[in-house]
Amino acid sequence: MKRLITLEVNGETHELAVEPDATLLKVLREQIGLIGPKRGCDSGGCGCCTVHVDGKAVYSCMLYALALQGRSITTIEALAVNGRLDPLQEAFVDAGAVQCGYCTCGMIMAAKQYLDEGGTDDEHDVRHAIAGNLCRCTGYTKIVDAIRTAASRGSRA
Repeated sequence: MKRLITLEVNGETHELAVEPDATLLKVLREQIGLIGPKRGCDSGGCGCCTVHVDGKAVYSCMLYALALQGRSITTIEALAVNGRLDPLQEAFVDAGAVQCGYCTCGMIMAAKQYLDEGGTDDEHDVRHAIAGNLCRCTGYTKIVDAIRTAASRGSRA
Protein backbone atom coordinates (compact mmCIF):
# COMPACT_ATOMS: atom_id res chain seq x y z
CA MET A 1 0.00 0.00 0.00
CA LYS A 2 1.46 3.33 -1.05
CA ARG A 3 2.28 5.97 1.54
CA LEU A 4 2.36 9.72 1.10
CA ILE A 5 5.71 11.42 1.67
CA THR A 6 7.29 14.78 1.06
CA LEU A 7 10.83 14.87 -0.30
CA GLU A 8 13.09 17.88 -0.81
CA VAL A 9 15.03 17.22 -3.99
CA ASN A 10 17.32 19.85 -5.51
CA GLY A 11 15.63 22.53 -3.44
CA GLU A 12 12.11 21.63 -4.59
CA THR A 13 9.40 19.96 -2.53
CA HIS A 14 7.76 16.87 -3.99
CA GLU A 15 4.66 15.25 -2.50
CA LEU A 16 4.58 11.65 -3.60
CA ALA A 17 2.76 8.38 -3.04
CA VAL A 18 5.40 5.65 -2.79
CA GLU A 19 5.52 1.95 -2.10
CA PRO A 20 7.08 1.13 1.30
CA ASP A 21 9.99 -0.65 -0.40
CA ALA A 22 10.62 2.01 -3.06
CA THR A 23 14.25 3.05 -3.19
CA LEU A 24 15.27 6.65 -3.53
CA LEU A 25 16.70 5.80 -6.95
CA LYS A 26 13.37 4.45 -8.17
CA VAL A 27 11.48 7.50 -6.89
CA LEU A 28 13.99 9.95 -8.37
CA ARG A 29 13.92 8.34 -11.79
CA GLU A 30 10.35 7.09 -12.13
CA GLN A 31 8.31 9.59 -10.14
CA ILE A 32 10.32 12.82 -10.16
CA GLY A 33 11.85 12.30 -13.60
CA LEU A 34 15.51 12.87 -12.75
CA ILE A 35 17.72 10.65 -14.88
CA GLY A 36 21.19 11.65 -13.64
CA PRO A 37 21.44 8.89 -11.04
CA LYS A 38 21.69 5.65 -12.98
CA ARG A 39 20.50 2.16 -12.15
CA GLY A 40 23.45 -0.18 -12.11
CA CYS A 41 23.95 -2.99 -9.65
CA ASP A 42 21.07 -2.28 -7.22
CA SER A 43 23.35 -3.42 -4.39
CA GLY A 44 25.59 -0.46 -3.57
CA GLY A 45 28.54 -1.84 -5.45
CA CYS A 46 28.96 0.40 -8.50
CA GLY A 47 28.15 3.95 -7.42
CA CYS A 48 26.41 5.14 -10.59
CA CYS A 49 23.33 6.05 -8.52
CA THR A 50 25.27 8.32 -6.12
CA VAL A 51 23.45 11.42 -4.87
CA HIS A 52 23.90 13.62 -1.82
CA VAL A 53 21.70 13.40 1.25
CA ASP A 54 22.39 16.30 3.59
CA GLY A 55 25.66 16.89 1.73
CA LYS A 56 26.95 13.32 2.00
CA ALA A 57 27.42 11.06 -1.01
CA VAL A 58 25.19 7.99 -0.76
CA TYR A 59 23.99 5.20 -3.03
CA SER A 60 20.37 6.00 -3.82
CA CYS A 61 19.69 2.34 -4.66
CA MET A 62 20.34 1.43 -1.02
CA LEU A 63 17.99 3.91 0.68
CA TYR A 64 14.26 3.67 1.14
CA ALA A 65 12.53 6.85 0.04
CA LEU A 66 10.27 6.71 3.09
CA ALA A 67 13.28 7.21 5.37
CA LEU A 68 14.27 10.49 3.75
CA GLN A 69 11.51 12.88 4.74
CA GLY A 70 13.01 16.06 6.15
CA ARG A 71 16.39 15.42 4.51
CA SER A 72 17.92 17.46 1.71
CA ILE A 73 18.56 15.40 -1.44
CA THR A 74 20.79 16.71 -4.22
CA THR A 75 21.31 15.09 -7.59
CA ILE A 76 23.70 15.91 -10.43
CA GLU A 77 20.92 17.95 -12.05
CA ALA A 78 21.29 20.61 -9.32
CA LEU A 79 24.99 21.26 -9.85
CA ALA A 80 24.64 23.40 -12.97
CA VAL A 81 23.22 26.83 -12.16
CA ASN A 82 21.56 29.06 -14.75
CA GLY A 83 22.87 26.84 -17.53
CA ARG A 84 26.47 27.08 -16.30
CA LEU A 85 28.19 23.85 -15.32
CA ASP A 86 29.68 23.42 -11.88
CA PRO A 87 33.50 23.79 -12.00
CA LEU A 88 33.83 20.06 -11.30
CA GLN A 89 31.58 19.25 -14.25
CA GLU A 90 33.67 21.62 -16.41
CA ALA A 91 36.84 19.83 -15.31
CA PHE A 92 35.34 16.49 -16.39
CA VAL A 93 34.55 17.92 -19.82
CA ASP A 94 37.98 19.56 -20.13
CA ALA A 95 39.78 16.33 -19.21
CA GLY A 96 37.63 14.16 -21.49
CA ALA A 97 36.62 12.16 -18.43
CA VAL A 98 33.15 11.25 -19.64
CA GLN A 99 33.73 8.23 -21.95
CA CYS A 100 30.32 6.45 -22.14
CA GLY A 101 28.92 8.66 -19.36
CA TYR A 102 27.15 5.98 -17.35
CA CYS A 103 29.32 6.36 -14.25
CA THR A 104 29.95 10.08 -14.68
CA CYS A 105 27.13 11.41 -12.51
CA GLY A 106 28.03 9.13 -9.63
CA MET A 107 31.73 9.94 -9.96
CA ILE A 108 31.01 13.66 -9.94
CA MET A 109 28.75 13.42 -6.90
CA ALA A 110 31.36 11.40 -4.96
CA ALA A 111 34.09 13.86 -6.00
CA LYS A 112 31.85 16.83 -5.13
CA GLN A 113 31.62 15.71 -1.52
CA TYR A 114 35.40 15.22 -1.42
CA LEU A 115 36.04 18.72 -2.77
CA ASP A 116 33.34 20.35 -0.63
CA GLU A 117 35.02 18.90 2.44
CA GLY A 118 38.36 20.47 1.49
CA GLY A 119 39.84 17.69 -0.63
CA THR A 120 43.12 18.43 -2.36
CA ASP A 121 44.65 17.42 -5.67
CA ASP A 122 46.60 14.58 -4.05
CA GLU A 123 46.20 11.61 -6.40
CA HIS A 124 46.01 9.00 -3.64
CA ASP A 125 43.30 10.96 -1.80
CA VAL A 126 41.31 11.52 -5.00
CA ARG A 127 41.41 7.81 -5.83
CA HIS A 128 40.29 7.00 -2.29
CA ALA A 129 37.41 9.49 -2.57
CA ILE A 130 35.98 7.76 -5.64
CA ALA A 131 36.82 4.20 -4.58
CA GLY A 132 33.12 3.32 -4.22
CA ASN A 133 32.39 4.20 -7.85
CA LEU A 134 33.18 1.89 -10.75
CA CYS A 135 33.94 2.81 -14.34
CA ARG A 136 33.98 0.02 -16.85
CA CYS A 137 35.31 2.12 -19.75
CA THR A 138 38.53 3.68 -18.51
CA GLY A 139 41.54 3.17 -16.33
CA TYR A 140 40.30 6.12 -14.23
CA THR A 141 43.21 8.32 -15.35
CA LYS A 142 41.08 11.04 -16.97
CA ILE A 143 38.56 10.93 -14.11
CA VAL A 144 41.30 11.39 -11.52
CA ASP A 145 42.88 14.12 -13.65
CA ALA A 146 39.55 15.96 -13.80
CA ILE A 147 39.06 15.85 -10.03
CA ARG A 148 42.65 16.92 -9.41
CA THR A 149 42.19 19.80 -11.85
CA ALA A 150 39.01 20.91 -10.11
CA ALA A 151 40.78 20.71 -6.74
CA SER A 152 43.72 22.78 -7.99
CA ARG A 153 41.29 25.35 -9.41
CA GLY A 154 39.69 25.65 -5.98
CA SER A 155 36.37 24.02 -6.86
CA ARG A 156 34.28 24.24 -3.69
CA ALA A 157 30.60 24.62 -2.89
